[in-house]
Amino acid sequence: MRILVAEDDPRLLKSLLHILKANKFLADGVSNGTDALNYAESDEYDALILDIMMPGLDGIQVLKRLREQNITTPALFLTARTEVAQRVEGLDAGADDYLPKPFSTPELLARVRAMLRRKDTYTPDLLAFNGMILNRSTYEIAFAAKTQNLSGKEFQVLEMLMQHPHIIITTDQFITHIWGWETSVDTSVVWVHISNLRKKIDAIGAPVKIRFVRNAGYILEETA
Repeated sequence: MRILVAEDDPRLLKSLLHILKANKFLADGVSNGTDALNYAESDEYDALILDIMMPGLDGIQVLKRLREQNITTPALFLTARTEVAQRVEGLDAGADDYLPKPFSTPELLARVRAMLRRKDTYTPDLLAFNGMILNRSTYEIAFAAKTQNLSGKEFQVLEMLMQHPHIIITTDQFITHIWGWETSVDTSVVWVHISNLRKKIDAIGAPVKIRFVRNAGYILEETA
């Protein structure tokens, strides 16, 4: 397992790398948020340990940018005990856990192991496609500074499309996944939700379109 550690205190960074390597983890260390983002964007890491307060970009900014790119690497924040608001903001940004300083080596390792166990089932709060963001927590789509609220079913339709961009999804697949096998929902209901989504995507100016493929289904694509 390879872990990226971002910590601006050189002594603590050295200590963290020593602890991880002594416990059979591969570990790389950086001392600022800009480097942390660049390294993490490689998507070669199984987990991230991020200090919240760092020069350049802070840990929360780093994680938000990664989640906007749909990079789902689990993340653990290191925080000062007084940073309650930052802890909440970090968890909302997509962190898996946080560890207040000072901490013991056994607790650090226990939280890292727990985070790695959740790796395969981690689901990000944000999905991104060509700059458009779908927020799973708020049921909103956003592009630049504009947002639109989605209904529950609109959210589910768009989530399917954003999880499988450039792939045709049939009307039957939407119905089965969202309404269930035994539903009596008519196929026209899917068309209504697609129509509403198109209007909301247009309203925020996102360079994204939902294209109908005759006798096949719908596909999410970039606009030309």
